[in-house]
Amino acid sequence: MKQTAIIFITMLTLVMSGCNSGPKQDSAVGPAKVELKNIDGKNRLYVNGVEFFVNGGGCEFGNIEALAQHGANAMRTWRVDNGQRSGLEVLDEAQKHGIMVMMGIEVARERHGFDYNDTLQVAKQLESIRKDVVALKDHPALLGWGIGNELNLRATNNKVWDAVQEIAAMIHELDPNHPTTTMLAGIGKNEVDYIAANCPDIDFLSVQMYGDIVNLPARLSDAGYSGPYIVTEWGATGHWEVGLTEWNAPIEQTSTEKAIAIAERYEKAILADANNCMGSFVFLWGQKQERTPTWYGLFTENGEETEAIDQMHKFWTGSWPENRCPSIITATLNGKTRFDNIKLKAGNEYVSTIQAVDSDNDTLSVRTEVLHESTDLKDGGDFETRPEALNELVKQASPEKVVFNAPANPGNYRLFVYILDGKNHAATVNFPFKVE
Repeated sequence: MKQTAIIFITMLTLVMSGCNSGPKQDSAVGPAKVELKNIDGKNRLYVNGVEFFVNGGGCEFGNIEALAQHGANAMRTWRVDNGQRSGLEVLDEAQKHGIMVMMGIEVARERHGFDYNDTLQVAKQLESIRKDVVALKDHPALLGWGIGNELNLRATNNKVWDAVQEIAAMIHELDPNHPTTTMLAGIGKNEVDYIAANCPDIDFLSVQMYGDIVNLPARLSDAGYSGPYIVTEWGATGHWEVGLTEWNAPIEQTSTEKAIAIAERYEKAILADANNCMGSFVFLWGQKQERTPTWYGLFTENGEETEAIDQMHKFWTGSWPENRCPSIITATLNGKTRFDNIKLKAGNEYVSTIQAVDSDNDTLSVRTEVLHESTDLKDGGDFETRPEALNELVKQASPEKVVFNAPANPGNYRLFVYILDGKNHAATVNFPFKVE
């Protein structure tokens, strides 16, 4: 930074991770100075000279204010302009709430048909990105640049990493204040070796894993990577990692099972490597349709928080939130669990029984819906359309029991049950079933 700036730092002591909340700065101050340092064998980011362990959420469309209220200090995006808000608008809102932003840069993927042998298209992409960097590089809420998302997923042409290097070098030329990274799907020896040899302007790697994240130390060792990293996506067990019904429908965890798994994964993967892991962005601080409307989002479509947020609040602040989410203890449909290949007769009436509890003794209510099993199945988090709802089939619903008629047409469906506490919290479960 060429000028000395007066920086006001608000620090929150985090019991579980011993780190600081995001710097709150006046927009007139100019860019934060973000540095990667190794002190006494420990790799960390430093923001204006203060150690900064990333306690963040993937939050492109999510509630930034709630992220800050739950004790986070950072968020990441996947692109500069997400179609709803510009990068500048995201940075401004994040700054308002004391949140730093790892700004994602959209980089074309080989699996979408981009040819990295096409030098003209690669150059055109670089110039487009240059404009975004120039526009945002001096914003005080900027933490760093995430160049591309999972560019290694089903990629065969290592020239993608040459393009990443060009982008990173351009960023360092224009912006001396912020580090660069690239987000990998898992981590493998091919990309690690190539990036190490050919991408000197990538300051550290970012890794994205789900159920397998408990094996992250082994995966890093197998790939031969021993440098600094951030886990930029992790959370619920992936739809490719769970059991399937006989008709190949993935069996989703309840929100309670997800919360338990997320707590275990944070301790075993994020907090376990005190030397090289510089923090994480839990996925997803928001909601999206991916296989189901509830699979990855820590929020429901209606904006209710789920138990995974309680867990992250505890890690980020050292205490539970004042009011906690309800939990699902047991759930059956027609006397069977989600793992029992539930098959129903067309048009017949069936009952789902739910046992839910609320630690605050809030009065519980229920919301339900029946959806077709999703057939718009994409890859790598690409946009999927929401399946059609058949809510006229639900005849009676309470937090303990849902009565509905099976659809009249044979096919694959799901019953979704949302247990609500009236305090903007929800527990979720869904049952895949086949109508014969």
